[in-house]
Amino acid sequence: MTDIFDSMAERWPSAVVARTEIEKFSGGLMSGKYMANLDSQKAGPARVTVGRKVAYPVRELVAWLRSRSG
Repeated sequence: MTDIFDSMAERWPSAVVARTEIEKFSGGLMSGKYMANLDSQKAGPARVTVGRKVAYPVRELVAWLRSRSG
């Protein structure tokens, strides 16, 4: 059975989600600023940095979102 988080990952056209696109990916549940705050506290999902851009691998982000859902 596919859950909502798997659906999010399947519909995303890339292997990563840029921090600036996190709001679109999450349907408005998370914002880029919120993710930046979590990253500064080492509480966010695994991330990759290219230059000054930050992105999250889709599978890592989905697993992290799933772990935070209630």
